Amino acid sequence: MRPSMQEYAVVVGGGLAGAEAAWQLARRGISVILYEMRPKVMTGAHRTGNLAELVCSNSLGSQDLSTASGLLQEELAILGSLLLTVARNCSVPAGTALAVDREMFAITVTEYLQREPLIEIRREEVLQIPTDPFVIIASGPLTSPSLSRSLEEVAGMGQLFFYDAIAPLVEADSIREEVCFRGSRYQKGELPGGDYWNCPLSREEYFRFIEALRTAECFPLPEWEKEQLRFFEGCLPIEELARRDPLAPAFGPMRPAGLRDPRTGKKPFAVVQLRQDNVACSLLNMVGFQTNLKWSEQARVFRLIPGLETARFARFGQMHRNTFLCSPKLLEPTLEFRGRPGLFFAGQITGVEGYVGNAGTGLVAAINLARRIWGIPPRVFPRETMLGSLLWYVTHAGPETFQPMKANFGLLPPLETNLRDRELRHRALVERALQTMREFAAEMALEEQAVARLSKKGALIGS
Repeated sequence: MRPSMQEYAVVVGGGLAGAEAAWQLARRGISVILYEMRPKVMTGAHRTGNLAELVCSNSLGSQDLSTASGLLQEELAILGSLLLTVARNCSVPAGTALAVDREMFAITVTEYLQREPLIEIRREEVLQIPTDPFVIIASGPLTSPSLSRSLEEVAGMGQLFFYDAIAPLVEADSIREEVCFRGSRYQKGELPGGDYWNCPLSREEYFRFIEALRTAECFPLPEWEKEQLRFFEGCLPIEELARRDPLAPAFGPMRPAGLRDPRTGKKPFAVVQLRQDNVACSLLNMVGFQTNLKWSEQARVFRLIPGLETARFARFGQMHRNTFLCSPKLLEPTLEFRGRPGLFFAGQITGVEGYVGNAGTGLVAAINLARRIWGIPPRVFPRETMLGSLLWYVTHAGPETFQPMKANFGLLPPLETNLRDRELRHRALVERALQTMREFAAEMALEEQAVARLSKKGALIGS
């Protein structure tokens, strides 16, 4: 039976943002109807019906607090993120990065939400934006065509989109260990010998590979989409990177910085890194090798990489269309839709990039929707925090040039004192952000406790 009008919320989408949002609402005593169309209706990138399935990399980014990713993770920890907790419990060795066994991660998140009595999971496709008073749309970048049309109608403008790609997975026992070497950049790893398998390339091997990559055949795009093709610059297909500049991969995902082949003591000209993708270490992810090459071409070209001559691919890379709103025109920094109070958006559809950022938007949308239900104003997260700055950017950037954004230190307001040393400046920004987030979280907790006390008092008077 559906909860009463004032006590429930609808969450559309069971990805990272939707799963986090549903959990946070339930933690605040609000009943949730969570819609996820999988496995009844699948997307071009998902493989299972599990909630919070990771479809691209299995890495949530660096945990190092000197990085924007590490800072964002710590902010979510302060806010009590379920997904961050699960990720840390499902982690696999990946140097300073927080990488997870993607199957274990998704299954664990699914079990958490299935066991929560205040969450009802409905395996149905939502064809249009629900008319319920309190809604979070977290349908993700692979929003179904029907719901996309409904979003266009509500937005009153053409839908923006870009193309994203995922990297291949290699069966670990099919690589040539006598060619590859174990190692982590600058020896920053958890496992003896290093957390990554590294495929070293000489200058000659590198340019032979790049030439094959630049001339390989890609999957064709529909004619009507070709003219509007727009890549996400932070996650370019490896072949697109090579076509822009033959040396670009060597200064990007194939850079050999911090690595030396222990057999020669020398730094390779370039390197392809393979990261553990599951706890059993039976699958390896080709780091930075998002691609839209035809599968036969992937097998041919990637087997030119030393150590991968006999590689078996458990999953080939692929490219898919990701949709996102023009958030600067449509959303408040609270993630509430400007044309309809009580309607919130979360996840990659808002223009936030990265797993942790997406989970963070689900958390923020849930907090602010709960406040709407309680009759108190939503909160804008402080710009001094990484999460607050990220939300400020996607809701205040120039609409004409708006592109999805990952967490980065450039989003944060400058310090009162200008520090020229980059390391010292980042450390000061991190300290300010964490202190601000702790104070902000404590303030919100007090507000929620006050609401809870008033609700109990009202219930006693009513009885």
